[in-house]
Amino acid sequence: MYWDKTHETMPRPALEALQLERLRETLRAAQNSPFYKERLQQAGVTPEGLGSPGDARAIPFTTKEDLRTQGLGLLSRPLEDMVRLHASSGTTGQATVIYYTREDIATWAELLARSMYMTGMRASDVFQNMMGYGLFTGGLGFHYGAERLGALTIPAGAGNSRRQVQLMQQFSTTALHIIPSYALYLLVTFESMGVDPQDLPLRLAFIGAEPHTEDVRCRIEEAYGLKAFNSYGLSELNGPGVAFECPEQNGMHVWEDHFLLEVINPRTLEPAAPGEVGEVVLTNLSRRGMPVLRYRTRDLAALLPETCPCGRTHRRLSRIQGRTDDMLILKGVNIFPMQIERVLMAMPEVGANYLVELTRENFNDLMTVKVEVQQEFFQEDLKYLKSLQKKITNALKSELLVTPLVELVEPQTLPRSEGKALRIADHREK
Repeated sequence: MYWDKTHETMPRPALEALQLERLRETLRAAQNSPFYKERLQQAGVTPEGLGSPGDARAIPFTTKEDLRTQGLGLLSRPLEDMVRLHASSGTTGQATVIYYTREDIATWAELLARSMYMTGMRASDVFQNMMGYGLFTGGLGFHYGAERLGALTIPAGAGNSRRQVQLMQQFSTTALHIIPSYALYLLVTFESMGVDPQDLPLRLAFIGAEPHTEDVRCRIEEAYGLKAFNSYGLSELNGPGVAFECPEQNGMHVWEDHFLLEVINPRTLEPAAPGEVGEVVLTNLSRRGMPVLRYRTRDLAALLPETCPCGRTHRRLSRIQGRTDDMLILKGVNIFPMQIERVLMAMPEVGANYLVELTRENFNDLMTVKVEVQQEFFQEDLKYLKSLQKKITNALKSELLVTPLVELVEPQTLPRSEGKALRIADHREK
């Protein structure tokens, strides 16, 4: 049941004592970084001055802009001690580069092994890694973790859908690492090949890399006949393995012996109350090559206050609700893409794909939601389709407080991607 029972089930006082010890060690390492040395001196923060993990709030926040601009100034070890670098996609600007020592890589693999073991994966499993390798952390992170656990690992990489299905058939794959939108997209390939995924020995899927709703998870589980576990990580802190669902599938345990967790109100920067959605802030406690202190992730989630029946004492985050920098403003109303997905994926008539287009006409912002309809519901009866269109429009209006234009389209007609899904097309002039 436990990969590392001692650390996974530590009583909270002992866990917080370990966090304080590791936080002090992290600050000592960070003082070797020109960037953090100056930051900590200006804030008057010293390792010895910390009396509890909560005292970390005296440390200034680190932002993505800091990571982009400081470069090697963030390193706490000489460059020759680094054995690998990873980089974010840079879709919103210059890519963020993160460096790892050999020890950092080993710790990362250990955390992924712990996470996958928690869900029930064992050395007897055949693990097909369908994430991109290379600069993206998802592929290699899970790969090293699966090998650390002892599972036979297939480095399939992203895309090439027919080949993915063939690999599952040929090697009797039992566990997958897959982007949730691609898991739904892949069902079209299964159908075209005449293969039912439920006839394969698949039993586990690890889904992450993009926010998704509970309804998306349920669709994946029902279609594939497996249990799908939500995972969370980000390149700036480690990559995948920061937090993971246990068999309860009710929130993701943050590995607090390796990460100091805060959830803050993004406007006031004060701690958010348990159960209140806020911005996730994380601090490395065990990475030594390039530790990152109080990183504002921009990810929105809530801290779940209840203890978990699984016996682990590490606190849980809700699924990621969206990002502060993903927020759309339409007619003065703040809208997060996850709100739209939550409405659409709860409707059985809606297919696996949708696209939100934002336009501006005569200084008026318009939102058009193009929705693929499941084949069995896409009828020639115009009265029925009009009724469905109205149903979706009303549901979105109730959630978003603005009225979108809803356009129903046939299955498999919207653009698709074998990577992260592109759901928003903003054509408004900035």
